[in-house]
Amino acid sequence: MNPGDIVLVAFPRVDLVHGKLRPALVIALMPGRHEDVLVAMISSKTHQLIAGFDELIAESDSDFAVTGLKKTSVIRLSRLATVERNIIPAKLGEIHDARMAVIYERLISLLESQKTS
Repeated sequence: MNPGDIVLVAFPRVDLVHGKLRPALVIALMPGRHEDVLVAMISSKTHQLIAGFDELIAESDSDFAVTGLKKTSVIRLSRLATVERNIIPAKLGEIHDARMAVIYERLISLLESQKTS
């Protein structure tokens, strides 16, 4: 498992009740003795897209075929979670490095904008 992989995970809901199995993008493998993975939820509900922040993967995109997704979806960077690697049952596919670089830039920009002086 690597950053950029699209996996299946029981994505936790905001209220911490067990979520349903859905695709997620692996953002990072977390350091430490636990094998935790930072993931971003992927949803086919494209109306939830936060323009300029979330990432849309359209069926017409050059890397769509390797994602393993069934239809146009949004990588919801506003919905991140850390999960144990052993609860991820399957890899669906992956995204291209160029798309992953854009995602990292958006997350870095968000974190930098939150700095206090």
